[in-house]
Amino acid sequence: MSEAFNTLWGNMEKRYQSHPWHGINIGKNAPEVVMSFIEMTPHDTVKYEIDKQSGFLMVDRPQKFSNIVPALYGFLPQTYCAEEVADYCMKKSGRTGVVGDKDPLDILVLTERNIAHGNIIVPAIPIGGIRMIDDGEADDKIIAVLKGDESYNWNTLSECPPAIIDRIRHYFLTYKTIPGESLNRVEIAAIYGKDEALEVINRSRADYAKHYGGIESKMNKATIDVIKMHK
Repeated sequence: MSEAFNTLWGNMEKRYQSHPWHGINIGKNAPEVVMSFIEMTPHDTVKYEIDKQSGFLMVDRPQKFSNIVPALYGFLPQTYCAEEVADYCMKKSGRTGVVGDKDPLDILVLTERNIAHGNIIVPAIPIGGIRMIDDGEADDKIIAVLKGDESYNWNTLSECPPAIIDRIRHYFLTYKTIPGESLNRVEIAAIYGKDEALEVINRSRADYAKHYGGIESKMNKATIDVIKMHK
């Protein structure tokens, strides 16, 4: 029975588009090379975000001000920011009371190429990250380069021009700020290198496995239960 249902779900994957968060594989060489799902590009004046229930890309809000995301921006499939990610954030920052933001792990992919639209899968090589705390929630941003980009072929964040990092920092420190407000809920606790980025990715995968692991098995069991109910 189990083999038959596995075949059923396997055939469904061939016929129907997978959910970008749950159905796309992060890649066999993760965390060194990851498949990332891109929601936004530097061309967008609207903030797009995946609707978690349907998997469709939706308009979250128009960008209020002139700042735009300085790289391809999206998330890593089959990751989740919960206990493991929050624990690592507290360990490295010395803070207490931090929780995960309960979203997939965010990623920025740097590239020389002009990619004008999102809703695409991009292979990327993590080189570092930002330890961001947003209103008490761990909201790390992995920084990566497009795999195969001959110009942006850095292996570590230290090889990346400081101006690019400054641009990323400025975006996240200001993208929620309203003119006249003195309170900034977003804090960048650290800019970290490749080793820490890989650790954050691994922890986000562990959080995902804990909260969402075994989806296919659960679907199989649910289907069997429904069949039994109607016998």
